[in-house]
Amino acid sequence: MAETITEETIIGEVMERYPGSVEVFRKYFGKGCYTCPGSRVEDISFGATMHNADVGTVLRELNDLASKK
Repeated sequence: MAETITEETIIGEVMERYPGSVEVFRKYFGKGCYTCPGSRVEDISFGATMHNADVGTVLRELNDLASKK
């Protein structure tokens, strides 16, 4: 069973554990998210705020992806 991804989950950890999540981050945070050094320390809530994305929408897509792994 997949762990639940939350607002506090670090972006880089999600991308490492679920490689398909790169597309979700690219969709909402831009194409450079997976190469950004900040992805190792910034959580999803911060990324959503910085990129004016709805954190709930991002989390739904990430958790849907994680549940299919």
